[in-house]
Amino acid sequence: MITPADETLLRRAIALAAHAVTLGDAPFGSLLADGDGAVLVEAHNTVRRDDDIAAHPELKLARWAARELDAETAARTTMYTSCQPCGMCTGGIARSGLGRVVYALSSAQFVELYPAGTWPEVPQDGPALFDDARGPIAAYYGL
Repeated sequence: MITPADETLLRRAIALAAHAVTLGDAPFGSLLADGDGAVLVEAHNTVRRDDDIAAHPELKLARWAARELDAETAARTTMYTSCQPCGMCTGGIARSGLGRVVYALSSAQFVELYPAGTWPEVPQDGPALFDDARGPIAAYYGL
């Protein structure tokens, strides 16, 4: 359930996206707030500027949280983002232990506005070579 306080922080994420455009960057912005709603860190998309396909603001914030916050603190945070996180960012968010994500524009709404914003599916083949592949996993995790 999105509250008025959420809407205020979500508007800040949208403002970060708008500012990104003025800098020549893609129109995506995000911020991470603690359990009391205090902003901990902000970011916008710098994929073009950094020549880095992973420079999405959501992933930047997830990586920051994983480095800077303990698990209990991270679990009490909320990420506010101008657009629904992509699959790459969603994975980073899950691994960083953030507590919640609130987004303004859904992925479907984004594609409706900008149809070229879809990515092709890359074929994947597998699983294969289970016995070979399990060795490093078992060694690392002590299985």
